[in-house]
Amino acid sequence: MNGVHDMGGMDGFGHVAPDPHEVPFHDDWQARSFALNRVMGSAGEWNIDVGRYWIETLPPAVYLSSSYYKKWFLRLERLCLDRGLVSESELVSGHSSGPGRPLKRKPLSGPKAGVGISRPNYDQPSRAPAVFEIGQKVRARNIHPRSHTRLPRFARGHIGTIERIQGCHTFPDAMVEKGIEQGEWLYTVVFDGRELWGPDAEDGATVSIEAFEPYLEPA
Repeated sequence: MNGVHDMGGMDGFGHVAPDPHEVPFHDDWQARSFALNRVMGSAGEWNIDVGRYWIETLPPAVYLSSSYYKKWFLRLERLCLDRGLVSESELVSGHSSGPGRPLKRKPLSGPKAGVGISRPNYDQPSRAPAVFEIGQKVRARNIHPRSHTRLPRFARGHIGTIERIQGCHTFPDAMVEKGIEQGEWLYTVVFDGRELWGPDAEDGATVSIEAFEPYLEPA
């Protein structure tokens, strides 16, 4: 979807200045937000693609004014409400008003909860041979889906070259929109900076993205 979260190629946000000694969490609530999201993710009510989509759908003002783990916290609240795992009154009070509905599977807890930090394998069997090959010129399709997509806006409509074939994996767009684990070929596509940004691009700059087959067409 087109939203404020898709910041690739946008100007005016200032320099990125990573701290080599950055701590994982600056406050206890951030660690708790991380843990709650991971534990609930292991319950099978949604997957990583659905989780990303529910962060993307935060109102722009909320998205831009929220810290990283605040977005995670708000995402968890909204997903639990949407899935009927909690009520508005329970969120306000901070207490359960009765037994909850059964989860799809028992979430990890205690010593096993750390397993939730590692992401599962999203490999899928291929339905057909890969359409594109290494070295082939392709164009990123100019699409604007209303649901989730992993094709960045800055690449749409531009020509790049297949750099690597990454295998067949779960297609995020279909997972979010239809709830199905549809396998699609995934490619690394490299774009020349001037193709993306025009004559103002840095000399010699290239950008590589991971693009699923439905995002691409022959150039």
